[in-house]
Amino acid sequence: MEKSGAAAAAAVAKEHLGLEMAAPADSATQRLPFFGRRRSENTWVVSLFVVVHLVAFFVTMFVNDCPGRSGGDCALRPLGRFSFQPFFENPLLGPSSSTLVKVGALQRTFAIQRHEKWRLVTCPWLHAGVIHLILDLLSTIFLGVHLQQDFGPVRTGVIYLLSAFLGSVVSSIFVQHVPVAGSSAALFGFLGATLSGLIRNWQTYANKVTAIAVLLFVASMNFSVGLLPRVDNFGNIGGFLSGILLGFALLFNPQLSQLERKKGLFDYDLNRTVKLRQKLDKPALRIVALVFFFAILAGGLAAAFHGVNASEHCGWCHYINCVPTKMWSCNEQAVPCEEMVSNGRLTLTCMRGDKFRTYPFANISQERIGDLCSLICS
Repeated sequence: MEKSGAAAAAAVAKEHLGLEMAAPADSATQRLPFFGRRRSENTWVVSLFVVVHLVAFFVTMFVNDCPGRSGGDCALRPLGRFSFQPFFENPLLGPSSSTLVKVGALQRTFAIQRHEKWRLVTCPWLHAGVIHLILDLLSTIFLGVHLQQDFGPVRTGVIYLLSAFLGSVVSSIFVQHVPVAGSSAALFGFLGATLSGLIRNWQTYANKVTAIAVLLFVASMNFSVGLLPRVDNFGNIGGFLSGILLGFALLFNPQLSQLERKKGLFDYDLNRTVKLRQKLDKPALRIVALVFFFAILAGGLAAAFHGVNASEHCGWCHYINCVPTKMWSCNEQAVPCEEMVSNGRLTLTCMRGDKFRTYPFANISQERIGDLCSLICS
């Protein structure tokens, strides 16, 4: 009976999808390519996420208004209002720290001390700069299209959103003075889900070593960007963990998934025992993965709402999130500056180390003065 059900599934797959599903004895000889388009698929979920990120970055740069708020000291000034902060301030070519705070980035003062927990929802849609934006969206499209083709839009969207949120929760436990944009957490959720989908369906795919190498390359590129200011690697780690667990819970056999989306799994005249065993395979693994996910989420939320500062218990953890160099600073603590205005010129003196700098303008906001003070004291 089981053999006849498997043969019927193979016949349906060959007729409707053009896939060769080998008999159980020959399952090692016929496999799907892990990366590669096997059918025309509407990738509306991934496209929607990309559009939201582009709109959020456009709004962020509009609010930033470098020429108006930074005295004209901007990168790519021909872009006008959408020009970037100077490279020494933001090496990713993007907005200032105060702008990121204004549009919803995570910063300990606002997210924890002032209890602005809505930032857990806004932070995942923000990017620290155009370099961050391009790399993040290209990686998201590459992995997201693959996941949606193999496993459908609903599970792909759920993994993306829950990974983004768990990444924000983890980030809020570690974040300090420097505001962070957490859009990469959802991407790392895709990375984790793709890896768990590969492991879970190991016998289904071909070229597995190549697939793992590609995933490592994408992960290393995006994690390296997280070592710069304003991009949060703690959120990336949380997103990756979320993707791994949700992938084990939600991503079953991709061939069966394509049959299900084509006509409906139970519309085919297959043996019911075979169908249920394939659709609900490895229930213990699914349950354990979901239990771990919700336990981590609940523990993270409890820590965030109680104002836990994990960085106080880990003296080296901040190097995971930002590596200071001569080109930029990872200034994790707020340091005040003394202000002096004379003849339309602003002089800021750091209260730690007596470093100072004079600017040819004075009519700027206190938020922007805070940005400049952080640069001077770093």
